[in-house]
Amino acid sequence: MTWSIVAHEPATGAFAVAIATRAFAVGASCPYVRSGVGAVSTQSITNRYLGPAVLDLMAQGVEPAAAIERALATDEGRHLRQVHAVDARGRTAAWTGRHCVTWCGERTAPFVSVAGNMLAGPGVVGATFDTFAAGAALDLTERLMAAMEAGEAAGGDKRGRQSAAMLLTTTEDFPDLDLRVDDHAHPLPELRRLLELWRQQWPTRNAWSPSKVNPSGQTNLDVIEAAWQAQGLDLHFRR
Repeated sequence: MTWSIVAHEPATGAFAVAIATRAFAVGASCPYVRSGVGAVSTQSITNRYLGPAVLDLMAQGVEPAAAIERALATDEGRHLRQVHAVDARGRTAAWTGRHCVTWCGERTAPFVSVAGNMLAGPGVVGATFDTFAAGAALDLTERLMAAMEAGEAAGGDKRGRQSAAMLLTTTEDFPDLDLRVDDHAHPLPELRRLLELWRQQWPTRNAWSPSKVNPSGQTNLDVIEAAWQAQGLDLHFRR
């Protein structure tokens, strides 16, 4: 049905999830991140309440394995669920319920977890994990993208493909990156195209954006107009 990767990059403080499936709009249901806390993906007959519940528990210092167990405790459908998480200390955990559709399983290590269900075979999780592990020199978004592409090349979701997403946060109370391909014949190539656009446009937008350090962001009209003109845009504020 779905496979995903959750990761934490200590050097930047980033938490991220990348995910793909043969279902509509996976980015609306499965990935959750919270700055300073962790990343979670809840999948396989998804219970969306589990993502925030696991993050809330990890924010209290509960380790991921215990957070997942406690979040699932009151879920009568726990054996239909697959959930995995990483916290700010790089601790990871995964749960694959006994009723998840084969092939299903997970692979975890400090700072990264890969999990999936209804997959073509164990090679999907293996290729995703190994490619991520081999890409330590890459930017985190590229590591995630390359890992998901490797999982797809290994067979991906055995039903086919439809949607994909990537979600990443660093220091703010909202994501740095929130890309979704909700319905596409080739969702991962489309996700890569969107990622390239984000890479081109994010540095300028991020420099202007309000933040914890600079709550108002860039307000100098001349600076903003000069940046627009450098992009070939003839735009001007009303003065």
